[in-house]
Amino acid sequence: MNSQVLNTRLVASQVIYKVTNGASLADVLEPALAQFSDVRDRAFIQAICYGVCRYYTKLDFLLSHLLKKPMNARDADVHALLLVGLFQLSEMHVPTHAAVSETVNAAALFKKKLWARGLANAILREYLRRGDELKEKVLLDEEANFLHPKWWISAIKKNWPDQWQNILSANNEHPPMMLRVNQQKISRHHYMEKLTDAKIIPETHNGIILAEAKAVEKLPGFVAGEVSVQDGAAQLAAELLDLHNEQRILDACAAPGGKLTHMMEIKPHIAALIAVEKDAKRCLSIYENIQRLHIDNKTISVINDDVANTKNWSDEKLFDRILLDAPCSASGVIRRHPDIKLLREANDIKALAKEQHRLLDALWPLLKPGGLLLYATCSIFPQENTEVLQAFMTTHSDAEEDKIKADWGLGCTIGRQILPGMHGMDGFYYARLKKML
Repeated sequence: MNSQVLNTRLVASQVIYKVTNGASLADVLEPALAQFSDVRDRAFIQAICYGVCRYYTKLDFLLSHLLKKPMNARDADVHALLLVGLFQLSEMHVPTHAAVSETVNAAALFKKKLWARGLANAILREYLRRGDELKEKVLLDEEANFLHPKWWISAIKKNWPDQWQNILSANNEHPPMMLRVNQQKISRHHYMEKLTDAKIIPETHNGIILAEAKAVEKLPGFVAGEVSVQDGAAQLAAELLDLHNEQRILDACAAPGGKLTHMMEIKPHIAALIAVEKDAKRCLSIYENIQRLHIDNKTISVINDDVANTKNWSDEKLFDRILLDAPCSASGVIRRHPDIKLLREANDIKALAKEQHRLLDALWPLLKPGGLLLYATCSIFPQENTEVLQAFMTTHSDAEEDKIKADWGLGCTIGRQILPGMHGMDGFYYARLKKML
């Protein structure tokens, strides 16, 4: 394809192609958007990329009924562009002429331009002819109708037989933009007034919900550190840790630093806060958040390491509190990251549970007797949550549950589970363990 020509639909299709080959949407979208200076182009590409990921199973189903024969794997780039075209017509409601002609023009930029252009034109026009008929077919296909791969649907049905349809529906919604006010700098009341003055409509919740998402640079006080973007479920962590001044805190798997900075906003006189993050690039996001919020970082140490390699980074001083925000399937945040539906596979859950066990086993010896460990995931699967903690407690006689008393989420055998969309929040799981004296 001609790299000299920047076509929004072609660039969107390149992003989708990379995601279907295992790349994270956030990782590949950012450099793709950086090629465009026009805000409208950037917004258009982002909307297409998120939308195609969200509606992927439906779009792929439609395409399979429009093609005369399946496409070759070597033409996955063209396949991605056809999905981009179908998304514009079926969900985005781009004017028909623009959606067809501009997608066909994008197809002409492939090296295989002759047949790719003809195929794009034929497929999109065929969809316009058969759209109503295909909508009926979608309703009869579970993957296409619920916008999830079959294994996801089966897993959610098995684990949440009474709530599975609500979960799938919530996963497919556009997430609200939620804010956390830095009350070291401004009260919630005064920040709400700032939003109103800026003609941004806020609603109160655990955090502040905006009626319409805004670019962060348009949020009053964002650059000055008065506010952060963070879902309400994630905002619960700092409070659940029951922090006190002069404590030593460990934030395991700490990036991007939202929970860490929240802790410092609540208790700025913590004795020491150690943040460990395995991903060097994500460590930078921790520093950026600390800097933007103007947090005194004299008590904060950010360490780039596998948190389970405690001999590498620990000074053997025990911690009063440990936050383990464990790597997980992210099955509770699909509405924010729809590419998760394409990237995860059924056997990932077992591997992730094994990693969660490894981290718990490694960190427990670092907790003081009488101290608390808060286990958190953005997963809705018990295999990563209650089952992990039940297994852990059978092998650690000095661990007992410190029950979370709350009016949010659902009580589990251990901990509490928020399902996607519940209280307007993302899906999250929390459990608190106390080390017996």
